[in-house]
Amino acid sequence: MIDKAGAIPTILTKLKKLPVGHGLDLRTFKRDRSVVILRMADDEYTVKGNGFQQETFATDLKGMRKLLKTLLKREFPRSNKIRVYETTV
Repeated sequence: MIDKAGAIPTILTKLKKLPVGHGLDLRTFKRDRSVVILRMADDEYTVKGNGFQQETFATDLKGMRKLLKTLLKREFPRSNKIRVYETTV
């Protein structure tokens, strides 16, 4: 579990180290809402939000910071801790 306040830099460093075909599953403390980030190519990521709204985004690492900030604010509004799991495609 990581703190929500410092989550974005931690998530971005983990994403840089992930091999293609793997991803991160970010969940609330209760595990009822999630954001799944999958690395599809060298600089291509697919982000799936599953909570208040079900959406899918395609972005690169540059756009990831702004997208994560928006999604974390929307999907985890009252959470202070975020669970991070590694996943595969």
